Amino acid sequence: MKEEKRRKKSKRRVAEKEQPVHETEPKKKKQNLERTKKVEEEAEELTADERRTLERKLKKERKKEEKKLMREAGVAAKKEEPKKPSGAEMALEYLTSWSKKPKEWKFQKTRQTWLLLHMYEKEKVPDEYFSILLDYLEGLKGSARDVTMQKAEALMKEYDKSDTEDPGLLEK
Repeated sequence: MKEEKRRKKSKRRVAEKEQPVHETEPKKKKQNLERTKKVEEEAEELTADERRTLERKLKKERKKEEKKLMREAGVAAKKEEPKKPSGAEMALEYLTSWSKKPKEWKFQKTRQTWLLLHMYEKEKVPDEYFSILLDYLEGLKGSARDVTMQKAEALMKEYDKSDTEDPGLLEK
């Protein structure tokens, strides 16, 4: 119990040590330096996990303080998130990898599912990829193969039954 209280106190002291020091307050700066020496000695007594946790907290507080100073200065912190590729791009890249780099290619259920769902949509799977997709479909196994065959047969029956030439159906 005493050990726990001592650790908590030392954590507080280390946290206080990391508080930003303003140039207009030299007395506090001197006090902080003295406190820092004491805290560093006590911080050595902390376990590695406690020290790591404490460092994370301090880093978070420093970042918060930096953001606050940036806001006060009028500079907005902008985060640029990297553009993530769309499902179509990733699926087509997967297909290309299957055909050109078979040793590096790795099966991905989500990519295959996307390809099977959108294979008849010309905007999503352009003609240049469709021939590769047909080769890919030859290797299908299990229920994916059965479902794909059923969809293709249903599409052909629908095309045969329609007397009018539906441009959307003809395109598929």
